Amino acid sequence: MSLLSQLKEMTVVVADTGDIGAIEAFTPQDTTTNPSLITAAAGLPQYQSIVDETLQQAMDGLGTDAIDKDVAMEAFKHLAVAFGKRILEIIPGRVSTEVDARLSYDTEGTLATARDLIAEYEAAGVSRDRILVKIASTWEGIKAAEILEKEGIHCNLTLLFGLHQAIACAEAGVTLISPFVGRILDWHKQDTGRDSYPPSEDPGVLSVTEIYNYYKKFGYKTEIMGASFRNIDEIKELAGCDLLTISPKLLEPLAETDGKLPRKLCPENAQNLDIEKKTIDKATFDEMHAADRMATAKLAEGIEGFTKALEELEQLLADRLTQIKQPATV
Repeated sequence: MSLLSQLKEMTVVVADTGDIGAIEAFTPQDTTTNPSLITAAAGLPQYQSIVDETLQQAMDGLGTDAIDKDVAMEAFKHLAVAFGKRILEIIPGRVSTEVDARLSYDTEGTLATARDLIAEYEAAGVSRDRILVKIASTWEGIKAAEILEKEGIHCNLTLLFGLHQAIACAEAGVTLISPFVGRILDWHKQDTGRDSYPPSEDPGVLSVTEIYNYYKKFGYKTEIMGASFRNIDEIKELAGCDLLTISPKLLEPLAETDGKLPRKLCPENAQNLDIEKKTIDKATFDEMHAADRMATAKLAEGIEGFTKALEELEQLLADRLTQIKQPATV
């Protein structure tokens, strides 16, 4: 059996892409998107129709007198949902759709945007149970997710790099977290000057393993979805994790490689570990976050990166709108 087939027997495999063709090829249970992935997909010729349809809907909604900037901004708000709806026609499970990263430290703004996303999906006949609203794992984002979960809006807390973030998410009752394995590795390699780590010593793998064992030890229902992988060895070391979201470039070698894939993470093993239970309030969260140089740096970097992708997407939509409105040349 392929490594991918074996992995699917113990872990929910999620496609980390906005590329609908790749999703069709690898038949994942769920799919995650983020601003960078949506921006990349929106720039591909095969998805021009989704972009154009979203722009047309924005023009129709705002009226003929609307200025181009407002049309592009309105289309931007709906494009991730447009991709999400297409993806849900293919997969049996859930799609993650991200709140604007520029709201990462704005609880009220996050709440309003998340509710708008769910309302748009439901207006299109998509149940909220098939949507995970992605929110950055800031304290403000976690508090927003706590409120949303009580409203039946399921959340995926992303850009997660430290145990303090994971515990706060679990105590808030969020549905799922996405610890970023590869980005943790990137930071440690740069910080130490090392070129590589053995798979079992990979700092990202160790971080997710710690979170997994903590959750299973204390019976938290929040699911753990390892994300941001750099190689298939990281994936193999986390076999048995609740979910793993994997890019097409790594899904392919997993599907093409045969061999035995042992389970590395299981709830029973966590029960026997000596782990101290912590309670995370804002003061503790802030203290632990400040003490964790890696989490501090990577959270800020991630928010900045997603913000840049959103700005690129806004420009892409504005440019495409200009093309649409230009008269055809004979």
